[in-house]
Amino acid sequence: MSNDTVVVAGGGGFIGGHLVRDLLSEGRRVRSVDIKPTSDWYQVHNDAENLVLDLRLAEACRQAVAGCADVYNLASDMGGMGFIENNKALCMLSVLINTHMLQEAQNEGVRRFFYSSSACVYAEDKQTDPDNPGLKESDAYPAMPEDGYGWEKLFSERMCRHFREDFGLYTRTARYHNVYGPNGTWDGGREKAPAAISRKVAEAKLSGNHEIEVWGDGEQTRSFMYIDDCVYGTKAIFDSHVLEPINLGSSEMVTINQLVDIVEDIAGIHVERKYDLSAPKGVRGRNSDNTMIQEQLGWEPSTSLREGLEKTYAWIFDQIVALDPTP
Repeated sequence: MSNDTVVVAGGGGFIGGHLVRDLLSEGRRVRSVDIKPTSDWYQVHNDAENLVLDLRLAEACRQAVAGCADVYNLASDMGGMGFIENNKALCMLSVLINTHMLQEAQNEGVRRFFYSSSACVYAEDKQTDPDNPGLKESDAYPAMPEDGYGWEKLFSERMCRHFREDFGLYTRTARYHNVYGPNGTWDGGREKAPAAISRKVAEAKLSGNHEIEVWGDGEQTRSFMYIDDCVYGTKAIFDSHVLEPINLGSSEMVTINQLVDIVEDIAGIHVERKYDLSAPKGVRGRNSDNTMIQEQLGWEPSTSLREGLEKTYAWIFDQIVALDPTP
């Protein structure tokens, strides 16, 4: 194709902003697309072509992919567990994005198409034990995903598969496991656990009131992937021969209490934990089994949780201070 533009749908979001920056550093011509006004984007890169489009609409998707070679579709309406559990219909409406993006990519003759799925596609009965040994890719079936968001992601995975099988469109899919890092959501209700805990501990440190709220009993388990690993793995999977959805996540599983322990230590304070057992808390145990990505790519996410949280906490602390610099 004469135009080697790469499109990042959801480029105004957390992962999308980091991916756009990385692609630009490689000398790629990037078109970044998001529904939010650019003033609300997490990162705006002036070297990219930045478009504000509602990708739930077919015409907007047509504009987004026009003349492009590669598409990274990261666009969806989502957030942390509080948002997902309380906005199931909104989450499912994201199926319009992937439907129209796939159709227009096929019509345009796009070379390659990447879809960002989620660990929320995994069957809930595989996630009842906090000592989760790790979710294998095959654990998505028989289907029993997270209601709303997980069903939309699983359906869109199948659509990518069938567009490849029926129409020959090159598609690759990664199942993201809890991505975190700087330049992301840290308040307002859509933030995920690492950002939420970092914010709460930073606010406790700044206020002198060393008490924080923890959703659930703190013994639910998760693994968290640092953003740099996510961007690297996304591009590696896009360039690979792996046809089926594949895990992209850390295998370093911790309880939420252990997550708080690490952030406490980084902040240099001890907090009193007030457990809210009525708050949204998701599945009991979730971890990434990285056997397939190790076998297929000879790599897996490797940034330690401590290392990633040090950078994330420092960034969130600075955001809070910038909002209210008075001591």
